[in-house]
Amino acid sequence: MSSMDNYNNNDNNNNKDDDNNRILLVDDEVDITMVYTMGLQDNGFKVDAFNDPLQALSDFKSGIYSLVLIDYKMPKMNGFELYQEIRKVDTKVKVCFITAFDVYHGDIKKEFQDSSDSMRQEGKEDSDLKCIIQKPIDLDELVKRIKEELNS
Repeated sequence: MSSMDNYNNNDNNNNKDDDNNRILLVDDEVDITMVYTMGLQDNGFKVDAFNDPLQALSDFKSGIYSLVLIDYKMPKMNGFELYQEIRKVDTKVKVCFITAFDVYHGDIKKEFQDSSDSMRQEGKEDSDLKCIIQKPIDLDELVKRIKEELNS
């Protein structure tokens, strides 16, 4: 399979004034990352898109992104595993999962249930399960959901 490891149309300046609308998008499907990136950029977001979750993780830095949009089913590392690694670096960034809802929603809920049990034992809570976006999704609806999450 030929795919781009990183589809990124932004310069990587770390100007904090622009970071309130910076999104990290991670999906192993090149077509999806290109379409979502263009649509989100057309709506004023800055998008760093990756097709390889390991590359996305290695480039991830705390405090850069307002939101991380993660596909659940990916090779090498699934979306929940990526989420857990991102949480070790940045506990404040908002996270939305993108998934074929009917197929993987139960898997995501189970992963969060197991994780939440551990977090409760450590005295922490996690509310990221509330943002699960079903694929396929219309770009206008995706933008609406992202704005809702950023404003919550």
